[in-house]
Amino acid sequence: MDEKTIPILPCRTLQPVLDFYTALGFEVTFRQRSPNPYAVVERGGIQLHFFGMKQYDPTASYSMCYVRTDAVDELHTAFRAGLKAAYGRIPARGLPRIGPLKDTTYGVRQFLLTDPGGNCLRIGQPTNDDPHHRPAPEETFARALHHAALLADSKEDAAGAARILDRALGNEDEHPTLVQLLRLLVLRADVAGRLADEKTAASALARAAALALTEEEREAARDDLTRLRELLEA
Repeated sequence: MDEKTIPILPCRTLQPVLDFYTALGFEVTFRQRSPNPYAVVERGGIQLHFFGMKQYDPTASYSMCYVRTDAVDELHTAFRAGLKAAYGRIPARGLPRIGPLKDTTYGVRQFLLTDPGGNCLRIGQPTNDDPHHRPAPEETFARALHHAALLADSKEDAAGAARILDRALGNEDEHPTLVQLLRLLVLRADVAGRLADEKTAASALARAAALALTEEEREAARDDLTRLRELLEA
């Protein structure tokens, strides 16, 4: 037996969706205009089907697909490059958009990609065999980062994440390590951008860029420094 599951995802019109996936390196392998709009895109082992629906609202979409890969870093880099070439920038909010690459609390290194139809692709590479969320840390700032990241990236609740991060950054009784401070500031800038709060985003980015980290600290914060560069270049 050789079964294969293929998602069939909605969109208002096909062309913007097909243009988006073409920019990511996908090939349009099938297109039907009548009796119903329908198309297929493929890239390596990823195959996605789409159907058009005039009354569909992409901004209200809950459609989602999980793509499991053994090369998540390479896909993230390739997709960002394709979007930059096609759009002249790397869209981080609105539709379409691509999120940061990061290690999750449930043993997956992943990023989120949302197409013009509002369909979200979670593209991940398992880092261990336990798919359950890790318990929230007890330490104040590690706990804040844990919950803020879950809200921002798993629930896409940027406002909720911002509230947690602001409480942590405003804590006058305890002080984070430099690596924790960098992570707090980068995530705060990220969620501020999603909320179109450019003033807060710029302030957080400036503070993060000014931190003087040792080589050991820079290695520990490698993903966060990469995201800092992405946000500064956006």
